[in-house]
Amino acid sequence: MGKHSRPGPPNQPSRAVPSVGDGDRFAAYDKRRRAPMDVWRRHRPLRGGGSHLRPGEPRALEEWNGFSYEPVGTARNLAQAQQWVNERDEGCA
Repeated sequence: MGKHSRPGPPNQPSRAVPSVGDGDRFAAYDKRRRAPMDVWRRHRPLRGGGSHLRPGEPRALEEWNGFSYEPVGTARNLAQAQQWVNERDEGCA
């Protein structure tokens, strides 16, 4: 395996970058406006560290606005933060 090869089958495109449509004139613009890795909502511990550490501590909730993540609120613990993140995912499906 080469130094810069990605894991996974070679016959599948990378999932890290969304594909750009050929027929859409604004596809490149829309691609730049997408959230990184299609993560529209995320949560971060207020005191830093890994998101799985100290599950009882409060979390900062952030949402993608088309250019960057902006804070939109807080959650009391990891469970509430994960529930908030998953609300967006269920609404998009």
